[in-house]
Amino acid sequence: MGTGANLVSSRRDFLSRLAAAVTGVALTPALAHARLVSSPEFTFARLRYDSGDWDYNPKVCANVLDALVQYTTIPVHQDEVVITADSAELLAFPFLFMTGHKLVRFSEKERAGLARFVENGGLLFSDDCNHDVNGLYSKSFEAEMVRIFQQADPMPKLPNSHPIYRSFFRFQDGPPQTSHELNGWGDNIVHDYLRGYEHRNRIGVLYSNKDYGCEWDYDWRNKRFRREDNTRFAVNLVVYSMT
Repeated sequence: MGTGANLVSSRRDFLSRLAAAVTGVALTPALAHARLVSSPEFTFARLRYDSGDWDYNPKVCANVLDALVQYTTIPVHQDEVVITADSAELLAFPFLFMTGHKLVRFSEKERAGLARFVENGGLLFSDDCNHDVNGLYSKSFEAEMVRIFQQADPMPKLPNSHPIYRSFFRFQDGPPQTSHELNGWGDNIVHDYLRGYEHRNRIGVLYSNKDYGCEWDYDWRNKRFRREDNTRFAVNLVVYSMT
């Protein structure tokens, strides 16, 4: 079997393991930290918080990692890590995914942990599954950001010229639209912007009302039937967080 066939076979085997691994497997933070220290792999970390449905869209990790394998040379760890904001191991991860529909409420320790994560260069991507600027997730998450960063409006709208829209793929019109924005469940508005908190000229918190999580939550094998891969923007987020 030739080298090309070996690469195809290896990638097929990897993706099969990946699909199986992300259906509920979570590393302990200590083990995740040990693996990160010993290798340059990107690990998809998901934030667990007690007040809401943090574990919604369980297949996002598989699709994001598949996109990284397709388009970049970044090595990836095939397991999703679930971690809390007050974990001492949080700083081991450059990128942290957060989602949900319900109330967002952090403890003082969790607020301090998220502030420390951002101050040390981490990127928290918070994606509102309600895709509604007046919904419960939106209002409660924004209130938490005010408490954490002690600012009246810590997350202004990002201009379409922001580096995050060209960190890998180029999105000339800013954040790509999702099919979920106009399905009647949220505010029925296409949000042509993302919002973010910046620390030392870098985004530390990226906030979305566009419901990317539901957009990316499908069997990764269905990508071959899509005219355009909607996880390409996720590649930008990961590359931005790692550079």
